[in-house]
Amino acid sequence: MGASGSGKTSMRSLIFSNNPASLTARLGATIDVEQNHVRFLGDLILNLWDCGGQDAFMDSYLNSQRSTIFSHVAVLIYVFDIESRDTQKDLEYYKDCLEALKKYSAGARVFLLVHKMDLVRGREREGVLGKRRGELEVESGGMQVGVFGTSIYDESLYKAWSRIVHTLIPNASVLSKHLTKLAKCCSATEVILFERTTFLVIATSSPPTPPPPPTTTTTASSTITSPTTSLPTSPSKPNQPLSSTNIAETTSTDLVDDPHQLSPTRYERTSELIKSFKHSCSRFVREEFHSLELELGEFSAVLDELTKNTYVLIVAHQGFVETAALKLNIRLARKKFEELQGDSLISS
Repeated sequence: MGASGSGKTSMRSLIFSNNPASLTARLGATIDVEQNHVRFLGDLILNLWDCGGQDAFMDSYLNSQRSTIFSHVAVLIYVFDIESRDTQKDLEYYKDCLEALKKYSAGARVFLLVHKMDLVRGREREGVLGKRRGELEVESGGMQVGVFGTSIYDESLYKAWSRIVHTLIPNASVLSKHLTKLAKCCSATEVILFERTTFLVIATSSPPTPPPPPTTTTTASSTITSPTTSLPTSPSKPNQPLSSTNIAETTSTDLVDDPHQLSPTRYERTSELIKSFKHSCSRFVREEFHSLELELGEFSAVLDELTKNTYVLIVAHQGFVETAALKLNIRLARKKFEELQGDSLISS
């Protein structure tokens, strides 16, 4: 939910319909409520309601359709336009939605997306988002909410939606436990599980053990320190077709800078990059994306199908680990993860 023009339909198109950001300008305004049944993880269906934000519709949702709109809600996602000209009215509608949610779906999770952050100057974004987050938390009246700054032109949207979807997966912790076991079997730094269609992160292995502090050797004439170093991060380049070359270049810096200093945005950057790469494959090469292998000086990585509904990415910094061995372990792990996915759907 959110005001008209805040970007709700654009983000839904980007995440669930695999449309690039450059095509979202063609989308028209949402009329009343558009319902989409999104197949997620095979038999798990997400019933996604995109509610038009015009005043007449919002008034209807909060009055005559109140029980229909707010009953049996698992997650409320409210979108705020960072450049809204009427923030007070936006907040009033938001608080009315919270009251309706408390009455009809008290156990629902609430996520607030401060959208179109690309319109804020880079150096100012952190401060603007921090101020906005504080205001929204106060207006939420003590209800626990997740606040994210998002844009359709970078990885921030994938970060927010991965967190949202993660709350809907009942056995995410079990999947994480088995991904950690797979990482140990592969001598891998990290293993990440993605949903096949949206490429949102479902679960990850436990983070690697941090290294000991930098060693210092003292001599009579000098002190030599050996710090841990990391590679620079490449900037995001929206709407640019991706080749296998720049996929490798960006992954080597953004995904895995150092075995123990992994980029905090590596998951969502990977989601964004692979979705763009898949789109480029279908548009320019007329081929469907299946898998990706990287063997670089810093690390080796394999992205491959794990189950019929998921992809897995294994990243290994150990020089002796070959991609062929990683692919073999993925093949051997498929049966177990199919069983785990089936358990997830049954329990949900």
